[in-house]
Amino acid sequence: MKSNVDKMLTTHDKLVHSEGVKIISHTQRDVEEWVQHTVMIEGCDAPFKFRRPKKFKCLKGNRVNMTYYAETEKVAGFEIEVMKVVRIKRY
Repeated sequence: MKSNVDKMLTTHDKLVHSEGVKIISHTQRDVEEWVQHTVMIEGCDAPFKFRRPKKFKCLKGNRVNMTYYAETEKVAGFEIEVMKVVRIKRY
C-alpha cells in the first residue's frame, strides 16, 4: 500500500521529499491572518517557506521530513531560489 507521500510524489513530478533533515534556523512572522514560517536546513543555502494559521513550537535543532518544490522569488530586483514546503513533519 502506498503512503500519502508516495501518492503525492507520483502525481506531482516536481515534488521532492527529504527525510531526516536537520533544521538550523526557524523564523515565524505574521502575514495578514497567516504565520509565515521560514526554515533553513543543514547543507542547503535555499530557504524553505510555508504558511500556517498558527505559530509552531520552534523547530530549530529538530529533524524533520519535508515534501517541497523549488520556486523562484524576486527580492530587491534579484531572483532567488526558494523551496515551497507542502508537508513538514517533525519526529
